[in-house]
Amino acid sequence: MRETILLADDHPLFRAALIEAVRRVAPGAEIVEAESLSEARDRLADQSVDLVCLDLHMSDSSGFSGLIELRQSHPGMPVVVISASQSGGAAARALEFGAAGFIPKTASLDTLCMALGAVRDGEIWAPETGDDITDEAAEQAQRLASLTPAQMRVLRGVAAGQLNKQIAFEMDITEATVKAHITAVFRKLGVINRTQASLVAQALEIEPPKSA
Repeated sequence: MRETILLADDHPLFRAALIEAVRRVAPGAEIVEAESLSEARDRLADQSVDLVCLDLHMSDSSGFSGLIELRQSHPGMPVVVISASQSGGAAARALEFGAAGFIPKTASLDTLCMALGAVRDGEIWAPETGDDITDEAAEQAQRLASLTPAQMRVLRGVAAGQLNKQIAFEMDITEATVKAHITAVFRKLGVINRTQASLVAQALEIEPPKSA
């Protein structure tokens, strides 16, 4: 069966570079493009995909929540994170959240090819940045990665200060269902209120706030 690779990035020039890299590494692969996370969801619903290259920041997504969503909904599909950020242990945290690789947007075409080739061979690829994350941050990442796509959307709403009825309206579910999701989110994250959940959700940002 022909290999299919999805490129989800809202920058046409970088998508063009990714396309060139894919054509070099996997000449026979079908290339599917998406300019947003919602468009990527639609592509994944329409067809089987063998590999996704996912930009962390698009018009309808920012941070690692999109990565977690795709890893939850398609656990067997490797996702390579694409990001303009290399600071704050971004690469290390992407791998903790389940990425199969992390490619900075400053990478050369040769590096893109090397990274994609490694992931296609079943390896984990990330640049040598010297950044690392603490055991506590790694545990926090694992807790966040355990959230279902619906629970992640609820957490984002909570972190944005939305009321249950606002979250329910946006997700087209009942307030009772929102409350059930919040209870599950609190349990998985090991928190007891919305403020604590919001603090944990900061780890989803590409560059989390610096400690005081």
